[in-house]
Amino acid sequence: MPDLEDLRLFHALGGTGSLAATARILGVTPPALTSRLKRLEADLGVSLAVRGSRGVRLTEEGERLRDEASAVLLRIEGLAEVVAGDKGPLAGSLRVSAPFGFGREHLATIVRDFHRANGGVTINVRLSDNPLREATTNDVVIHIGGLRDSTWVQHLLAPNRRVLCASPDLARRLAGTLTHPSQLAQLPCLPITENDEDLVRWSFFKTGQSKPVSVRILGPLSSNDGAMITSWALNGLGVMVRSEWQVGPLIASGKLVELLPQWRMHDAPVLALTKTRLGMPRRVRAFLDACRSGLSPAPWKL
Repeated sequence: MPDLEDLRLFHALGGTGSLAATARILGVTPPALTSRLKRLEADLGVSLAVRGSRGVRLTEEGERLRDEASAVLLRIEGLAEVVAGDKGPLAGSLRVSAPFGFGREHLATIVRDFHRANGGVTINVRLSDNPLREATTNDVVIHIGGLRDSTWVQHLLAPNRRVLCASPDLARRLAGTLTHPSQLAQLPCLPITENDEDLVRWSFFKTGQSKPVSVRILGPLSSNDGAMITSWALNGLGVMVRSEWQVGPLIASGKLVELLPQWRMHDAPVLALTKTRLGMPRRVRAFLDACRSGLSPAPWKL
């Protein structure tokens, strides 16, 4: 029968999809982890994972074990809260993942204050360029933008617009000539390329317009790094689209200027994602409340 360490192994492996990454999380060597996985498969008489060039894929039996492992570990970690009831101090562990920029800029302060108020909770924050990649190993995932995956419970933390903007000098040069989003196709734009996709489209909406205006962006400079795009825009190299949480302070200080303010893009709300709403540990509920409080009002609102 699987023991507690086996459950921790599959809880972590289901989130990383990598033996090496799982070994780092658990503090063991990859060979030791591989040996434990083989022993577990032999004990259960089923194949739990398939090794390939792109990592590890769980079989159907492995996915069932991962789900059960996550549920059991969640109950174990919440035992202290169950025994203490709603009146006792918060206890247990809290695993949070978030994007690099947002985590450094806003989440660090929220976690600091939450720790000061709840010293009995052990908190581990993992910053990533793709927090959802490690989602199943975390209690809370901070996500920017809409999410189609209905398996996640979405908790709105703060509103966040996507803003078309440029440096003041470039904005002055475009004044009077940039009047419609379709004109962006002929302008120097700075698209962010994600998920190895070369095609970038920006869609705009306007009150009274029945259909959005979609523009294919083929800028002379592009990157998958938002900080690099922002530095280029600040130096007048092109027009960019960034989240309000990122450029709101720069616009407020005059370092960037919003373009086509009468047009809007799809919002990118700041969300907290959890696997369940019912039976959520009290420490997780308290942390979500702390996130909402720390981001209300949104510090980046223009």
